[in-house]
Amino acid sequence: MATKLRMGELTGGEARALAARGPVILLPLGSHEDQGPHAPMGDYLSAEKVAEKIAEAATAAGVETVVAPVLPFGGADYFGTMPMGIALSQSTLRAVLTDMLSCLLRHGLTRIIVINGHGGNVQAVHEVTQDIYRESKILIPSFYLWRVAYSYLPGILGADVAAKSAGHGADPLTSVMMSLFPDWIRHDMIPPKPTAPTVMGSPVINFGAIRFAGAEIAVPVELDEIAPNGVWSGDPSLCAAATGTQLIAKLVEVGVKLAQYVAK
Repeated sequence: MATKLRMGELTGGEARALAARGPVILLPLGSHEDQGPHAPMGDYLSAEKVAEKIAEAATAAGVETVVAPVLPFGGADYFGTMPMGIALSQSTLRAVLTDMLSCLLRHGLTRIIVINGHGGNVQAVHEVTQDIYRESKILIPSFYLWRVAYSYLPGILGADVAAKSAGHGADPLTSVMMSLFPDWIRHDMIPPKPTAPTVMGSPVINFGAIRFAGAEIAVPVELDEIAPNGVWSGDPSLCAAATGTQLIAKLVEVGVKLAQYVAK
């Protein structure tokens, strides 16, 4: 019988037996938002798939690791103007994460790693896991996939190309999706590199931030004002499945090492 890596596939008997052995549990989080006209909106699918690859490799290395059901809806931030996007308020996300983790902790399942695939989840994850640490000294690390993947791009593409390809709706996530879900990418809808937007007559330097008088100033604007087609900063035409495959391999390597550490 093939090893079951997803908690949802376990029978009740299998779950009780596995819980008694104290496995590492990966909790994948993502979002359902605009990733550009060419890429699937559900980046949670990529977070889940990477978590499964980590679980497979970690289990093969001797650390029993399973993947909890993915939370597909991310914390609301800048993407509310996108039709068909679904997000949770930050307060709701904190409540959901608290309940999910409490269900695991109740049974002594403390070897947990959050596999995060959405920037809007970062603060809620930090607050919830910090509360758990303060109350019980149980430390739950969070592995923000795409932030780490950004750091690998220069080594894969070279600094110049990485600087041009990196951005929302571009690298690293579009390349990762090209590798994981090639049939879902609309190559005919890949847009050109976007022009630099401005707000208050000043250049946008990130979602929710502009460069004003030499300083970074937060501004409460949303996607349609910064990236009306979902692509910001990066050039998605530079993305490639080969890049995604290399990024995934590096993410899995880190994830396995983290699982091994948590298992100790």
